[in-house]
Amino acid sequence: MARFLIEVPHDAEEMACARAVQFFLRTGSHFMTRADWGCSDGVHKAFIVVDVDSKDEALQLVPAIFRSQANIVGLNKFTVEEIDEVLHRHPGRE
Repeated sequence: MARFLIEVPHDAEEMACARAVQFFLRTGSHFMTRADWGCSDGVHKAFIVVDVDSKDEALQLVPAIFRSQANIVGLNKFTVEEIDEVLHRHPGRE
């Protein structure tokens, strides 16, 4: 499985925020009901991290009404050794 960040934007008006949150909470989806929201910091998006097999599978978790605006980002981690190896392949660019 792979890890993905799902970002789902919505309008900045207070009622738009409330409706988006309400919609997510009422989906009953474990993923959607556990979304984190950036609204209180002026970033009007839901943020959800999921472990699924593909970007398409991550997108399918998003309620249909929000899918066209959703952004799916594949996440990964790096080790120090991996980054050291990349930097050694490109000397002088450190």
